[in-house]
Amino acid sequence: MNDILYSSLVDLARAIRNREISSVEVVDTHLRRIEEVNPTLNAVVTLTEDALDLARAADEALARGEVWGPLHGVPMTIKDSFDTAGVVSTWGTPGRRSFVPEKDATAVARMKGAGAILLGKTNTSEFTLSFFTNNPIFGPTRNPYNPERMSGGSSGGAAAIVAAGGSPIDLGTDTGGSVRLPAHFCGIAGIRPTTGRVPRTGHAVPFGGLADLLTQVGPLARRVEDLDLVLRIIAGPDGVDPYIAPVELRDPAAVKLAGLRVAFHTDNGLATPTPETIAIVERVVGALAGAGCQVEESAIPGAETSAYLLRGILRGGGCNWERKALARAGTSLDETSMTFVHTAEALSPEALVDLHENLDAFRSGALQWFQNYDLIVGPVNAAPAPPVGPVEEQILNFTYTMTHNLTGWPSAVVRAGTSPKGLPIGVQITAHPWREDVALAAAAYVERVFGGWQSPLKE
Repeated sequence: MNDILYSSLVDLARAIRNREISSVEVVDTHLRRIEEVNPTLNAVVTLTEDALDLARAADEALARGEVWGPLHGVPMTIKDSFDTAGVVSTWGTPGRRSFVPEKDATAVARMKGAGAILLGKTNTSEFTLSFFTNNPIFGPTRNPYNPERMSGGSSGGAAAIVAAGGSPIDLGTDTGGSVRLPAHFCGIAGIRPTTGRVPRTGHAVPFGGLADLLTQVGPLARRVEDLDLVLRIIAGPDGVDPYIAPVELRDPAAVKLAGLRVAFHTDNGLATPTPETIAIVERVVGALAGAGCQVEESAIPGAETSAYLLRGILRGGGCNWERKALARAGTSLDETSMTFVHTAEALSPEALVDLHENLDAFRSGALQWFQNYDLIVGPVNAAPAPPVGPVEEQILNFTYTMTHNLTGWPSAVVRAGTSPKGLPIGVQITAHPWREDVALAAAAYVERVFGGWQSPLKE
């Protein structure tokens, strides 16, 4: 069983396609793992009813010589912030507790079109707008390495079930770190692609508005190679999201690490990381230097303004978008867990203009600085997974991911070490716009050197 549960998505897809193993066996094994671990984790909030039927159809199709796509017969879970046709899609908000969409989100439709089989939906914070995966319908998701610790947000259900072997792949979204942070807390791999890479159509936080540049769709998996496979499936314009560009995805296998210029930092001036976090970043940088990279300690100018800028963008409208979204979902202000909607005040027109001028100045200065480097390596968060509960007092710890929602650059996360309490610690690896290949090539190297994902379960 472990050979199935702990295989990469790439290997599972190949084995099913070559008829070395059946889709039915793979799907059934993952469903049994979910049944085993989910009572503790609360990661999967809805199971589909037809997964095994679809797996049987996949096997029958292969017997006839039909291949549905690169993910033929492979199971997946999907964050509950995406619409899934015929399957309850709550977005974590009470008004959608029983809402069943008629149409898949674009990214989900592309995964199904590639042959993947949906097992179920994974827990999210309400409308994805929290670093803690918890909502009024399903409650909190817990960390597979220690159930007293959180799994991160808002793709915490996705990261937890992937880390525990219940799914080989999940789609998350990232507005302030919601793919990268759960990947870090749960010891798996994830990537926030370049802004404009993957359509947000059919997602709880859609395209458009003052905060459009922040949110991107990204995969979470146990192995880095799986991120590249899935990005190739979900990327590109869909004719609906007007901000997605038709930019080619390059091959990480073609990237040569030797000679790459790497800037690294261990402190962003807002939250000093734990000693073990700093040590792990330094060890990763040393390994990259050993691979022939040119390494220099340097940080993005203005990174210390990340919290001010991101929170200003999200709250500058006085949470008018959030109130409208709640109303559209049928959730009352008394029901929502997003308590900030009661107190947020809109910026004045003058302050809003100043905010966006400061954002543009930061983005331009960061881009100019980055011309001297090919990669940035740093912490994902100032600490490993904290205890389950509110995170408002720790908000500066999360600024390491916020920075690259503001720059829009592709950032990958991969596990590179372990805390003294046995919790995973990842590193964040960021590349130039549209150069996911460089970030993934470096992440794959770190994975090879330091081992990447490790099972949280004692078998």
